[in-house]
Amino acid sequence: MKKVVNDVNQIVDEMIDGLTSAHSHYLKRLPNTTVITRKDVPVQGKVGIVSGGGSGHEPAHAGYVGKGMLDAAVVGEVFTSPTPDQVIEAIKAVDSGAGVLLIIKNYTGDVMNFEMAKEMAEMEGIQVDQVIVNDDVAVEDSTFTTGRRGIAGTVFVHKIAGAMAESGASLAEVKEVAEKTIANVRSMGVALSSCAVPAAGKPSFHLGDTEMEIGIGIHGEPGIKRVPLQEADQIASALLNNILLDKDYTHSDIAVMVNGLGATPEMELYIVSRKVTQLLKEKQMNIHRTWVGEYMTSLEMAGFSITLLKLDDQLKDLLDRDCKTLSFCN
Repeated sequence: MKKVVNDVNQIVDEMIDGLTSAHSHYLKRLPNTTVITRKDVPVQGKVGIVSGGGSGHEPAHAGYVGKGMLDAAVVGEVFTSPTPDQVIEAIKAVDSGAGVLLIIKNYTGDVMNFEMAKEMAEMEGIQVDQVIVNDDVAVEDSTFTTGRRGIAGTVFVHKIAGAMAESGASLAEVKEVAEKTIANVRSMGVALSSCAVPAAGKPSFHLGDTEMEIGIGIHGEPGIKRVPLQEADQIASALLNNILLDKDYTHSDIAVMVNGLGATPEMELYIVSRKVTQLLKEKQMNIHRTWVGEYMTSLEMAGFSITLLKLDDQLKDLLDRDCKTLSFCN
């Protein structure tokens, strides 16, 4: 498959350099690391928020670094967890004495490496806590996980925890609201095509021209089933029904995200969003806000995911607060 790259072994390093030089008014790179931070870290008196994961999901996670969201994102190789030594550098960089919260997607490598870095930081006297995001309702266990996967709902956790930290809340308070968000967010996705890890040079899996896979993961992990390609309204209905079977959103205020996986035009995402809006209104749910675009991708995979977040007054307020990042601003 064709890729616009130089040396496949330098992709992540060159991407980070390009990102931080293009957006130097927002971001900086910690020297000799794969850590991207906001320009003003550490912010005195504020809980630091750190997340990250493998590359290939852009704009996640560096696109959410900035005022009101993350203080740092730790970048791994493509679809590979960042190493503990990189994570601890991020923890040290954002710690101002108020503690640091790690937001971890539920993948075995991410959980292991972030938890190892947490233990190392605590040995150096830094107060660190963590939350694990597991919003994907598709499968209970998968190729990369024990338990449910963390996917696009993670972005809502970044936003709400980041807003809480920006307000001067304590580490315990920031963790509490992050856990509330995780408890109330659900997602599910579909793939219409595969993606290709650059070092492999070929598709990660094969889908026929008239096939799609329901419930696929953001690394190409298997979903629930492969079925013939359907129209947009049918796909949206199927994903939404699975989410609503998992959690009751009736008569609730909700936030909605229709997230592209890397190669789905906005035109098509808005067609999906139209159907999601229609179905939720029919089910007597009040849509507080909707986000449509690419927030948690899978290289050049065609497809999308739907995320619902049930809101109370606190979550609504934090979600609506201003932020200053590349990819998630009000």
